This record gives sequence, C-alpha cells and structure tokens, in this order.
Amino acid sequence: MTQTPRHLRRTLLSVLAAGGLLVTGVLSAAPGGLPSANLFSTYDAEVRARAEAVAGPAPITDPGAAAIAQLAGTASRADDGHVHNDPATKNAISRSGEATAAPDRTTPAQRAASRSRVAAQRTQREPRLVGVPLRSKRLRVPESVYAMAGGCYSLGGQSITFQATGLGSYLLYAPDRTFLAAAGSGATWAAAPSPESDWTVREAGRGRFTFTLADGRALRSSGGGFATGTAEAFALRRTEGCAAFPEVETNVSGRPFGGVTGFQEVRGYVDPHVHGQTHEFLGGRVICSPPFHKYGAAAALVDCPDHQLADGRGAALEDVLADRTPGSGHDPVGWPTFSYWPNPHSLTHQQVYYKWLERSWRAGLRIHTSLLTENHILCTVYPLKKNSCDDRDSVRLQAADMRAMQDYIDAQYGGPGRGWYRIVTNPFEARKVINAGKLAVVMGMETSVPLGCNVQLGRPTCTEEQMLAELAEMKELGVSQMELTNKFDNAFTGVAGDAGSTGTLTNSANFLSTGSFLRMQTCPTSYAPGTEDRLQSPNLGDLGSPPQGTPDQDAIFGAIWKLFGDLGVQPAPIYPKGPHCNQLGLSPLGRRLLSAMIDQKILFDPDHMSVAGRNAALDYMEQQQAAGRPVGVVSSHSWSTPDAYPRIYRLGGFVAPYAGDSTGFVEKWRQHLGWTDKRFYFGFGFGSDMNGFGAQGDPRGADAPDPVTYPFTGLDGVTISQQRSGERVFDINRDGVAHYGMYADWVEDVEHVAGADGAALGADLSRGAEAYLQTWERSWGVAPDSCRNPGLRRSVRSFSRAAETGLRAKALMLRVGQPWQRLGQEFTYCAKRPGKKRVLMTVELSRKGKVTAVRRG
Repeated sequence: MTQTPRHLRRTLLSVLAAGGLLVTGVLSAAPGGLPSANLFSTYDAEVRARAEAVAGPAPITDPGAAAIAQLAGTASRADDGHVHNDPATKNAISRSGEATAAPDRTTPAQRAASRSRVAAQRTQREPRLVGVPLRSKRLRVPESVYAMAGGCYSLGGQSITFQATGLGSYLLYAPDRTFLAAAGSGATWAAAPSPESDWTVREAGRGRFTFTLADGRALRSSGGGFATGTAEAFALRRTEGCAAFPEVETNVSGRPFGGVTGFQEVRGYVDPHVHGQTHEFLGGRVICSPPFHKYGAAAALVDCPDHQLADGRGAALEDVLADRTPGSGHDPVGWPTFSYWPNPHSLTHQQVYYKWLERSWRAGLRIHTSLLTENHILCTVYPLKKNSCDDRDSVRLQAADMRAMQDYIDAQYGGPGRGWYRIVTNPFEARKVINAGKLAVVMGMETSVPLGCNVQLGRPTCTEEQMLAELAEMKELGVSQMELTNKFDNAFTGVAGDAGSTGTLTNSANFLSTGSFLRMQTCPTSYAPGTEDRLQSPNLGDLGSPPQGTPDQDAIFGAIWKLFGDLGVQPAPIYPKGPHCNQLGLSPLGRRLLSAMIDQKILFDPDHMSVAGRNAALDYMEQQQAAGRPVGVVSSHSWSTPDAYPRIYRLGGFVAPYAGDSTGFVEKWRQHLGWTDKRFYFGFGFGSDMNGFGAQGDPRGADAPDPVTYPFTGLDGVTISQQRSGERVFDINRDGVAHYGMYADWVEDVEHVAGADGAALGADLSRGAEAYLQTWERSWGVAPDSCRNPGLRRSVRSFSRAAETGLRAKALMLRVGQPWQRLGQEFTYCAKRPGKKRVLMTVELSRKGKVTAVRRG
C-alpha cells in the first residue's frame, strides 16, 4: 500500500477535528427556545445599511475601488484602513485591486476610433425577430405521454393537474391540493408528493393511458374512485377546474423572441460564467438545494440540514461568508417565505433555480455558459460531504446533472427537445437554438486541477497521453469552454493567486496541492503598471507599516479555511516587495493543451492564470492564428489583467466583465468600448459567477436616481413584472440581484444608470450573443468577414464560383467566411473587382439554409 503523504495525513486529521468543531459550535450556539427577534430581520437590516451607504459618498481606501469610484464620480476616502464600498472588487475592470489602478495605455485617438466603430455598428439594419410560442398548442386529447405536462385533464371524472416529474411521469394534483397516491392495494389523496404518487404514463391507444408506479403497481378505477392493481387504460380529455401546482413564477409576459430563419444574426444577452450545478461540488454539502427537483420548488428550495439546526444557528459557513460570528444564524425557511435567502450576499443558498433561470431567458438571455467546477483541497477540508473530491468525478457528475436538468425542463414543455434549455456543442447548433427562441447552454469547465494534471514538487502528475485522453473525454461530455486553472498552480500554468488574508490561505492550500508555495517575485520593470498577480503577504513592503489592505478575492475560500483549514502548514516565505508576479508561467504541457484545445475547438478562457502564464498563452494563440490555425478566446469574469483585454479583442475574442453592481458595470462597458478591434463584430456580455461564491449586485435603493419601475418592457417587447417566489416579491431597487431571475431587472437597471448612454449599452448587450457566436465560429475555422477584413476579399468571379448553389449555410461560411450581415434569408459579403476594392455581394438562401442564388449589391 502506498503511504499517505504527510500533508494528506494532516488534512485527514484536520477534517476529523473540524467535524468536532462544527458539532461543538452548533451545540454551544443553540440554547433552547425561539431564535432571537433579530434573526428574521438580519437581511433587511443589511439591505438598509447597503442602501444608506450607496445614498451618500462611501469612504474608499482600496486603490482599485478608488479608481473605479473616481470614474463614477463617487470617490471619497477614510482613514480607518477599511474598504467600505467594494471589498470583493466586483466593480473593477479586473478583479485585482492592484491592476485596476493601472493607467490605460490606449491613446485617446484609438479610443475615439473604437467608440465610433461600435456606434456605427449600432446603426446597421437589425435582424427581424418574431414571437415564438412557449410550447406547442395543447390539444383536447393528449397526443403523447409527454403532451399533458402542466395541463388540466379529466381522469376518472375528476379534474387533475398533470405536473411532470420527468419525461412521461407525473404527479396527479387535485383541486384540493392533494396528490393521488397508492396506499397498499388501494389509493388515497396524500398531502405531499412521494414515490407513491409519482406515476409513469404509457399510451394504450389514442387518448387512453395507463399509470404505473416504479414498483409495478398500476392505477385502476374502483367504486367511483381509484385503487391499484392491474393497469387500466384511462381516457384523458382537457377540462377545467384544476388547481395550479405551486411553483416559482417567471412574471414575464409575451412570447419569447426568435429569428425568421435558423441561420440569421441573433439577438440576446450572454452570460459566459455561471455555475449551474455547484450544489454537487465541495462534496455536495455547501450550496443548499439543487437547481430543480422533480417535486418542484417546495422540495428543491429548502435549507441545508446543518443550517436547520437550532433555527439557522448551525450555518457556520454562511455566517462567516456574511461576515458574522459563527452561530449568529438566519431564518432557514426557503419556500414559500424566503425571508432571508436568496439575497446577493447569501452565497451558500441556491441562486440558479431553473424557474429563476427561465425568467432571465424569457427576458432576453440567449447564451448561458454553465461551468463544471471543483476544488479538491477545500472539498477535503470541509467536513460535510456526500460526493467525491476528485475534480474529474465532480465534473462528470455535474455534466450528468446538466443533462438531467435538460430532460426535466423538456418534461415541463411537452417532451424530448421541447424545452427551452438546450445544451449545445457548436456555434451552428447554438445559432439554430437561439433563432428558435430558446436558451443555448454552453458547458464549460473551471477547476484547479483540470484533466487530473496536477504538479507535485515541480513534476506533472500526468503524461501528455493521459492529458489528451482526458480532454477528449471532456469534449465528449460536451465541454466547449475551458479555463486552465482556478486557485492553484498545476501542470499547465501558474495561478494569479489571491490577495489579502485570503491570499495567505490559498497559498497554504497551494502548498498542500502542489508541495510548493506560490513562487512570487517582484514583477519585471518592463511590465506595464497593473500587469501583475495578486500581492502576497508577508512581504518586505509590509515591514515598518501595516500590511497592504488589498481586499479578499474569494469569499468561500477564506470562509472554509478560517473554519476548518488549520492543517499545520508552515507559514509562507517572506516575499520581496510588490508588485508580485508568479514565476510559474505556461508549461510545455500547457502549450500542448492549448494546441489540443484548438484541435478540439474548445474556447480558451485565460482568467485566473498568472501574468506570465496568460501572456505566454496569448503569445501562443497569436502565433497559431498567424500560422493559419483557428483560435477562440473568451475572458468570462474579469479575472485577467487589463493589458490582456485589447489582446483578446485583437484575437477576435469575446470579453464579458464580472457583472457586479449596475453602477460599476456601466463604467466597465465604457472602458471596453475603447479596446475593440475594427476587424470584428462587437457585442458585450456579463459574467455573473452566480453559485460560484461571487457576490452579486447590490440594490441602488428605492430613493436612488432613476430607479427601475415595474412593469417595464424587456428585449423585443416582453413585459417584465416583479418576480414572485412563493410569498416573496422581489424588487431590484430594494433586493438587488438576489437570484438569477433578477438579471432581467439588472439589465434594465444598468441602462438607467448609464443615463443618456442607456440605449447604446442596451444595444451592445443585446448584440452579445451574436458576438460570442462569431468568436466561437472562428474557432471552428470560419474566417472573419471580408467587409471588415479587406485582405480576405475574393474577386467577384471567384466569390460567385465559391458560393455555389446547394451549399448549406455552414459549408458556405467554411468556404467564404463569416457574412458581414445575415438578415433573414440573405448573407452579405464583400468582394472586389478591378478598379473597385469593395463590391457588396448577397447570397440568397432557402428557408432550409441552402444557397439558391448569388447577386451583386
């Protein structure tokens, strides 16, 4: 037997000790009787305090937050050494407090030209959008075992709501709000759903169906009621008088929009950084409740078992994340009251429940990247778990959950392929899905040890062959977007690290993961200001003065480590004076991985890499692009330094800053407008990092200038009212981005904050899905459009021959590149002829997307 490494033995001992610490803390914090009166008003008090801080100028000491506040005209400072307005740098151009203070090296002329180009793009003809039915028309007689989902039908003479639990399985919900359930050989009306009431439906002739439980008992009629025994075929017909099944509401009216063809230009918002399945990571006991449950919101949206101890006082991790003393507690009741959670700073509660996601889709979200994630060290340290801590096991589990969620949503909308949540694996499929009015769901990956390739004492723990095999498996799972690291150095790259007290903790965890502390040294003087990794302490710059107060970067890491992370690791070395740069950059194996990702057409996200690693990676991508290989780069949530963003745009990449507060996001957009590249289409997105322990946008307050008023009109004319979850009604002005459904309201709020620029910002956000798809298309080998890239123009004759009749849209683009515009059934390109460098060419396509004709103009 291989001896357990010493640092892992320390970990195991720590876990045992931490389990005892948690139980002891819960017991000591749980005196008899009711919770204190303050328990139920905690969140309201926090909201009021944040609103009061927003109402007046907040004192700022952090240089990065100060830079953003200066741009916003809200800067002020205090001398108490504490960052008041933005401790997580969620409103900064880069989520590094040091880098945000760096000057922009773009010249005023370059910025003006960039903004002018984007403004000109906004004036081009818009694609025609059409309303798409939410689901197929409900017939009097259900045409399949899936068609009755959500409908009201007569069953044995009684009005029954058919609430889908899966594809072809249902709860039978009566007007008195009970469930038809088996009871021995009989049947009863139960107060709550259970396996005894979960019926699988099979067709037994036109309009006739049988109902069977998992154990084989089947439904039959008996004396005017029901019993179980041999299956009986029941005739189903639409009726009235049913009760609505209790569920979270979307509160969006109007049809979702789609395109007039499946291949035209799209509109819609894009969020390339969400964690939809993190209820499974860190052992599966950190984020409370899953994003869906077959028995609905009442079964899904419940608090963690440890939170429910002593009326919320067992939620030690939640308390630390909210900057409260462990044992302070909170109201643990979720559905239907939600008096405490969800809220923007409650990071252990589910925020991406499928109905909240559905609201954002109904309001205009069209691309949603759900990242599979894990952190093996934190998972090992945290004492409560049910899942494996191996990154690969966790990724596989979360991918399976995404497929199960797609099936569940299909079940609600009438059968396989009928739902609005569609996992896509290429940009052509995604475009078709969006033009059908649905949500294109991209599967991404963000782990600290991707593909099982760690580094131990400088040696990789995998071979190139193993790495390639793991990457092929990820591609087969559906992964289309990938980061090379998250929190630790690995076999591919060094990490940017974290700053402040969290940096000290992640450095210790890096030691446990790799056998080495971060190799931080003073950055080369040749680096531009702000091109740096996270400042580590202790360092020589701290001597003789208080340590630099860079805010914590990762709430979950600091919280878990503070509670359970005493692993006996020796203190990190004293580093030289900052700014700091990790000496570990992109490894040869990392370059081989990037090459394989190009071959596999997986989008590369450079976020979280060390400056050395990211610079080398972007150098490599530029070299490969110059050599004619297709590349795709996406920075998804502001974890790159500002110098990288213009380079990403020059690569034809896509950048989505961290969403954060609406006020901070507007300033990020204005900054990015000056970095665009004239060769590529521009659209903008936001990276929510929701369920990834990223603090969400705070409310501006009901008394803030130009608040959001309800109802308001969303993208393509849908009407958006206040969101209702059970008994709770949410308001962006008062509640901020409490859950994912509030991104519909947040987009409206950022347009209000932008003032006269609101329409322009809204237009750029609505073009985000198209910009992301065009980046993705180029990674699949489609050349940029010839109108913005004169060097790619063919002669009129050559172009006309290439765009031959019968070619499908995808084959056409692989042959002649991306269209300049794609409106309805027409693609527009640029060609050339003697004496004229720019000749417009129009390719006409059939409804099915085949070339029918080519003409000039």
